[in-house]
Amino acid sequence: MKSIKLNHAHPSIMEARYIEEIRTMTPQQRFEKLMAIIEISYLLKTAKKISK
Repeated sequence: MKSIKLNHAHPSIMEARYIEEIRTMTPQQRFEKLMAIIEISYLLKTAKKISK
C-alpha cells in the first residue's frame, strides 16, 4: 500500500489502511503516536475559548 497522508475513501478502506499502518509500526512508534494524541487532546481541552 502507498503511504497517503489525506485519505478520502470508504470507511472500511480507511480502517484497513489504518490497521496496516499500525501493524508496521514498532512498539516505540505506537507509544509516541499515542502520546501525541493524548497531548493534543489535553491542549484542546485546556485551550482558552475564543470570545467575540
